Amino acid sequence: MRNLKLKAGDRFLLNGIIYTARDQAHKRLAQAIKQHKKLPINLKGAVIYYCGPAKTPRGKIIGSCGPTTSSRMDEFTPALLEAGVKGMVGKGVRSKEVAKAIKKYQAIYFLTYAGCGALLAKYVKKAAPVAYKDLGPEAIYKLEVKDFPLIVGIDARGRSIYE
Repeated sequence: MRNLKLKAGDRFLLNGIIYTARDQAHKRLAQAIKQHKKLPINLKGAVIYYCGPAKTPRGKIIGSCGPTTSSRMDEFTPALLEAGVKGMVGKGVRSKEVAKAIKKYQAIYFLTYAGCGALLAKYVKKAAPVAYKDLGPEAIYKLEVKDFPLIVGIDARGRSIYE
């Protein structure tokens, strides 16, 4: 992913690995970072998808996997960006502090289509829980995605589609 070439409003199809993480997983990751503990996943260059997949139906790779409201992760985001996260996927506006951190660490905040979790599941080619399995659907899942549809919400230069 070439962060500096993407601009706010650009559409982008993501191919590769993303990790799901919602509120409780973010809290645990941020605590581990603060306490200098080993993280359960490598955050260097990672893309985090604010998602808690629904139960996987028989014969499917993953259940419905739509984005959750990103602002709930705002208090943890600067620490994760400093630890190496380069992309985040969710829905909704971010705080000014997060927008500044995105620019500082040259990351990107992507948006994906809300209310389309069943459709988004079709872009997931592999899925497996990899950390915090006790959180159930809020565990961290490693997803392999193909042509996952995104829109750049805040680019690496700090430009936002919300302004």
